[in-house]
Amino acid sequence: MAGESSSASSPVTVEELTLTVKWSGKEYTVRVCGDDTIGELKRRICEVTNVLPKRQKLLYPKIGSKLADDTVFLSQLPLKSSLKMTMIGTVEDDIIVDQVDSPEIIDDFELGQEEPVDIKDKEVNQEKLRRRIDRYKIELRNPCREGKKLLVLDIDYTLFDHRSKAENPLELMRPYLHEFLSAVYAEYDIIIWSATSMKWVELKMGQLGVLDNPNYKITALLDHLAMITVQSDSRGIFDCKPLGLIWAHFPEFYNSKNTIMFDDLRRNFVMNPQNGLTIKPFRNAHSNRGTDQELVKLTQYLLAISDLDDLSILDHKNWQSYDEEHPKRRRHA
Repeated sequence: MAGESSSASSPVTVEELTLTVKWSGKEYTVRVCGDDTIGELKRRICEVTNVLPKRQKLLYPKIGSKLADDTVFLSQLPLKSSLKMTMIGTVEDDIIVDQVDSPEIIDDFELGQEEPVDIKDKEVNQEKLRRRIDRYKIELRNPCREGKKLLVLDIDYTLFDHRSKAENPLELMRPYLHEFLSAVYAEYDIIIWSATSMKWVELKMGQLGVLDNPNYKITALLDHLAMITVQSDSRGIFDCKPLGLIWAHFPEFYNSKNTIMFDDLRRNFVMNPQNGLTIKPFRNAHSNRGTDQELVKLTQYLLAISDLDDLSILDHKNWQSYDEEHPKRRRHA
């Protein structure tokens, strides 16, 4: 079955390939498709080797420098099943990602008015989502609770300033984080989804005291391997966080009507634009810590909408004016 074409001469197909990657004296088998990118191939390699995509250098004589471009589709390369390539890379065992080396994506962008609809409805992207659902396993840290809505939270610049330097990570935690999570936990299950490695997610959330707080529980943690790569006509290729992955794993608990996602990058919820709220980024923690009230205000919003049967009908872009137009159903203590 053919997918969308990235160019007239290089159609993107969904033909499945089984590749062999040689690394550290061993061979690893990865399955990919023609409509996957080099970046997606690196994610698959990360799953079996634990070498983060940014640490990988792929070598294959017939392809050369194209393997360094994460946005290139595999269908545009002379690949065939049973091909063997070499990977050079190091597992980050002792130190997770330091301040200088951690992912930095500040330049968010607005898509055209109709593009989010086109992106989420494209068959090639739906097929990528189906493959991700099949391959990515969500491990529950705590049981899903019947009757609760779902809040999905980003980490970097949402809960934590990951770029400023500090001797103690608590100095970089967004103000009122624990108060926020404690209050909304009454109405929402909480899943944390970061575009970094699971090791980094667990380390940072552990350092901030999020994983063992007695006043709330985290349902699950998701990492970069749960993301998919999509293509925009105007903005090219980028990664995003499809909520359909969570809904498919727990259909009896979560769906498009009871889920809301907070992220400082609106591109991350392009597959579910009706469920995303773009949070104000928390940067320069040392100078902004005393004035940042974003989580206090968002607590009020989440509690105010928690009785609604369908959150997807709301325009979350206008969340700050919601309380002025609708009496609060519950007030944040």
